[in-house]
Amino acid sequence: MTPEQQKYLALYPDGHHETVTLGKLLNKGGAAGKIYTDATHPESVAKIFHDRNKSETNRKKLEAMLQNRPNIPEITNKNKKYIQIAWPTALLEDTEGYCVGYLMPLIDTDEAISLDHLMQKAVRQKLGITERYKDRVIAAYNITSVVAALHACGHYIVDLKPSNVSIYKKTMLVALFDCDGFSIKGENNNRYPAEYVSEEYIYPEGMQQSCEEMGEEQDKFALAVIIFKLLNEGIHPFSGTPRKNEQMLSLQERIAAYHYAYGIWPDIYQAPHPYSIHDYFDKNTMNMFERAFTKGNERPSALEWQSQLENIYKHLKVCKKDKNHYYFTSKGCGLCIAAEKIKERLEDYKKQQAEPKTVRGLDIKSLATENLAKKKRREERRNDMVHRSIYAMLCLYVLFFTFLYKLLLPFKESLHKTGIFAQIIVIILGISAVNRFIPFTEKHLPKNTKVQNILQMLQIYAYICFFIAFIALNGLPLDIFKLEE
Repeated sequence: MTPEQQKYLALYPDGHHETVTLGKLLNKGGAAGKIYTDATHPESVAKIFHDRNKSETNRKKLEAMLQNRPNIPEITNKNKKYIQIAWPTALLEDTEGYCVGYLMPLIDTDEAISLDHLMQKAVRQKLGITERYKDRVIAAYNITSVVAALHACGHYIVDLKPSNVSIYKKTMLVALFDCDGFSIKGENNNRYPAEYVSEEYIYPEGMQQSCEEMGEEQDKFALAVIIFKLLNEGIHPFSGTPRKNEQMLSLQERIAAYHYAYGIWPDIYQAPHPYSIHDYFDKNTMNMFERAFTKGNERPSALEWQSQLENIYKHLKVCKKDKNHYYFTSKGCGLCIAAEKIKERLEDYKKQQAEPKTVRGLDIKSLATENLAKKKRREERRNDMVHRSIYAMLCLYVLFFTFLYKLLLPFKESLHKTGIFAQIIVIILGISAVNRFIPFTEKHLPKNTKVQNILQMLQIYAYICFFIAFIALNGLPLDIFKLEE
């Protein structure tokens, strides 16, 4: 007998039981088990657990779920039924008495989409999902009402995040799956904990806890994150623009440090997302988010959010510019403001694309072959002018030192009066000037040994001319000969 033809005993909470036959396999995946159609009941499906060894634990949890069912009814809209939660309807046993799974209502997955798809405009447009902002408020309200019904029974979702919540596209009603993964309250306050929780939705105080220890506070935090994202175009309340070029923190790290960027007080780590419309929320909504995401406050319950979202829905105003836009207060339409910012940024981006780009500070256009050739010719002309100027200076240099004695001869009497030591100081200053001039010229002339040798010779030539002029002007050789006599 193939798995699809397997028969199981279905045990219902009212005490009756019957044999059911599995139909075709619908879903192979899932951490807990596979999903099959129920050939006996077309409106039901069966979840068969992977691990048969957890039979007793699974049995107790399922019995608690069957006895403590939340008040989340199916909704009929335009003659179509919408199942909001795949809650167990019967426990399944095999022929050996092992608890192998359970029956639950069939949810039309073709009609339901992941809540993630409702968050981003581009995804909504691609999938043909309603663009009306009002519908996202309705979705937030419906999610909150389902969570509130679960909390009323003492059950907690724990791994509450958009990818674990589905929404019917036409009605914005909720469709919740995998309820056996919730934290379930049993008789005598027994607790059958959840097994999974996801980062980016873990409340700050829960960072030191296992998911088995988490309960209503985790749900209250994750629910507030989901509501914030639905009202604020998919922006996470702990995402933003870091203020400094320091180590980038993950979303969960920001949550753990309470880096909420949209509160009454600015956050030291990050500024709000540039397209956020939180400034256009009503005051009460902002205060509830403040309670949910800042340290030391009591988070709003699901019931409080349900009441607030109902109030928001009643007071939404239709935008005159865009019929899909709605706004909260007299501040105006935040969605229009965000759309204008996005439009301006796109225009700036287009301008930047149209402007010449640079590589290492050089205009790309300047790197074209013709431009490079022109630039090379300009550079060659400039170098030629520099070289000619240097050569002219060297010619003047040679002429100056060649006729140094003649130039100083008219000042011979004055030089005698200044004394030998004053003249030596002047010569030292002259030699210092020569020592600066020669390296300067060397720097602007072609690098080769011949040029360097010539410059060294000119430097020595200047020293000799200084010496000759000094000797000649002071008549030192004659005095020396007299001393010898």
